Amino acid sequence: MKKVLCVLTDNFEEIEAIGTFALLSRGKVSVDLVALRKTNIIKGKYGLEILVKKNISEIKSSDYDSLFIAGGHEYVELESNQDFLNLILDFYKEDKIIGAICAAPTILGKLGILKNKNYTCFNAMNEDFGGTFIDHYCVVDKNLVTGKSAAATIEFALTYLEVLTSKENAESAKERIYYYNK
Repeated sequence: MKKVLCVLTDNFEEIEAIGTFALLSRGKVSVDLVALRKTNIIKGKYGLEILVKKNISEIKSSDYDSLFIAGGHEYVELESNQDFLNLILDFYKEDKIIGAICAAPTILGKLGILKNKNYTCFNAMNEDFGGTFIDHYCVVDKNLVTGKSAAATIEFALTYLEVLTSKENAESAKERIYYYNK
């Protein structure tokens, strides 16, 4: 079973984090939600509270197949935390799959990970990251899966699931939620 790490802090975007968590879980992917800081409760932008059992200080990239970064206003705190930035770079250097949606791809861009890559992100957050911005809901470039916004969560999560596991598994998850958008 594939194992994904998702680091959260207060003000995370619930649709992106929990929607992706739910769809990956349906696809038999284990997702660990962990806190950026030493706390047991993370509160989303719209008040959802999540009980977490671990924080980032207890995490090693070697224990995971992939890193998922949700968007929302939490990206400001995430991108200013050196431990988290080092963790992202560990996943990248180990050639592991990284999924990022909405504002989160900008963190990757500022680390140089989007250079010479195709990507998407929330339009207003796009800068010159040295790659090619594509105005789609979801863009895959090798081990990098990026999503545009909360509205893109289902397409992003199903695409991420396919990259992590298989097309058949993603199609099965899509059928189970009656997603016939494509």
